[in-house]
Amino acid sequence: MSRNANKKPVGFATHIIAGGIAGGCEAIVCQPLDTIKVRMQLSKSGRAPGTKPRDFLATGAYIVKRETPLALYKGLGAVLSGIVPKMAIRFASFEAYKGWLADKQTGKTSTGNIFIAGLGAGITEAVAVVTPMEVVKIRLQAQQHSLADPLEAPRYRNAGHAVYTIIREEGVATLYRGVSLTALRQATNQGANFTAYQEIKKFAHKMQPELTELPSYQHMVIGLISGAMGPFSNAPIDTIKTRLQKAPAEPGQSSFQRIYAIAADMWKQEGVRSFYKGITPRVLRVAPGQAIVFAVYERVSHVVEAITPRVNEDDGYSE
Repeated sequence: MSRNANKKPVGFATHIIAGGIAGGCEAIVCQPLDTIKVRMQLSKSGRAPGTKPRDFLATGAYIVKRETPLALYKGLGAVLSGIVPKMAIRFASFEAYKGWLADKQTGKTSTGNIFIAGLGAGITEAVAVVTPMEVVKIRLQAQQHSLADPLEAPRYRNAGHAVYTIIREEGVATLYRGVSLTALRQATNQGANFTAYQEIKKFAHKMQPELTELPSYQHMVIGLISGAMGPFSNAPIDTIKTRLQKAPAEPGQSSFQRIYAIAADMWKQEGVRSFYKGITPRVLRVAPGQAIVFAVYERVSHVVEAITPRVNEDDGYSE
């Protein structure tokens, strides 16, 4: 029996360490694109006849000019505070669901069940972490104030203050506004993401049977391809969700009525293109973000597994 067969199973700590580091790297690199995406989704530009919506380069330049380059990192604190549990839950729940859905005899999980495991992981992370994190992040990103002007006081000073203010003024339930849309978005994201990643990774191993571990640049390329699939499949969901989470609740209106009202207003006032506002920065953010996440996660996981004590088959002692 090989040493690998005797190696301890990867524990939950691996998901926390590898997922947290991977998520932190992704957030720091990709936050500016996420801020531009949110501003584009909230923008009403292009409503007037003969005018076009501001594109992502123009939106980014406008933010930098009016609010300084640091404004592109608004909401980063909210993202970083939730990224460790988010990534830990994503990878741990995916592996758990994948294990439960595996064939009991072979231990292998079919492509269809990998997709289901990805759906489950997306829903789990959406309910547990992503929804409240995004409500706070979007509220911070939506504030169009200049960080260079100390007299222009923002409504929310930071992530902690935003959480406190939202709960005090609007109630705890506000942090879960749009949870159904967030769960739907995350489920489709992770279903497509994990399925594509696992299948392409499998193919890469078949093409290079001499490699026991794919190099990091290949993990990045595979992550880039798999990460681009989600945004194209659920852009309208993400845009409606962003507007829902930014807006205050209307008394007597159910969540479904608010979602319908937002979608109907977008269709009437801005047309079908409004549902795809922010798609360019979202793809430019999500695809490289997943490339970073998978490459860092695989590398950190490999390091953690390498230092995990193994049982020596000959004498029973760990090494």
